[in-house]
Amino acid sequence: MKAKHQRLVLGLLALAAIGGASGLALSALQDQAAFFYAPGDVQGKPVPLDKAVRLGGMVETGSLVRKPDGVSVAFAVTDGKARVPVAFRGVTPDLFKEGSGVVAEGRFNPDGSFTADNLLAKHDERYMPPQVAGKMHKSETLKQ
Repeated sequence: MKAKHQRLVLGLLALAAIGGASGLALSALQDQAAFFYAPGDVQGKPVPLDKAVRLGGMVETGSLVRKPDGVSVAFAVTDGKARVPVAFRGVTPDLFKEGSGVVAEGRFNPDGSFTADNLLAKHDERYMPPQVAGKMHKSETLKQ
């Protein structure tokens, strides 16, 4: 076989190997992909009951109820258009409170509620660690 043909066969084999590896990676990640929904996205529409998804929005003011066992909470996530009741059992993040942003990872129930396995609290874009805020405050007073 000529060198030109060998390079062509090697190139085709490399492309086939890359394609096969990509296909295997995508099929493995397909079960791990968590889709993101807002409460308005699921209002009046069928929701996937068998897949892990993420529900994001704001914790509705007045909806946060901490159960007597100390680790269970119930609250509602809203986006201004709709609200979805959420149940979570576990330790909540420090930034988790009413009126704050939250991303709940879990599954929808047949009744339209959501059972979360994990909570991710979101802070606003103006957040600044206390150490940095203190230093900025000191530097501003020195300028004046």
